[in-house]
Amino acid sequence: MKFLCLAYGDEAGWNRLSASDKDEVLAADAAIRARGDFMSAVRAEVRTVTNWDRSPRLSDAPYATHTLPLAGFSVIEAETFEEVHRLVEGTPCARAGGYIEIRALWETSPS
Repeated sequence: MKFLCLAYGDEAGWNRLSASDKDEVLAADAAIRARGDFMSAVRAEVRTVTNWDRSPRLSDAPYATHTLPLAGFSVIEAETFEEVHRLVEGTPCARAGGYIEIRALWETSPS
């Protein structure tokens, strides 16, 4: 099964980590990538398209607001939520005062 992981965090949380903690969390990211899973940070720029009345509108703000900005995401192949949790619990957002939302994906295209 594939899981979408949305990672929320900010630079202040990252800056609170020690140099050795930063090395550890970056190693956790590298381990996920080494498994062949997709992982990426996101840029701050955002555009949102809404179409409530069949008249699409574009805005320069996120649709959903959170206490922390979206910092990155990954798509991880795993058997269970628990397996994904074990994989992401040591990554930057999880260790630097942020959070990671894990969602199971429907299979809609070939791997």
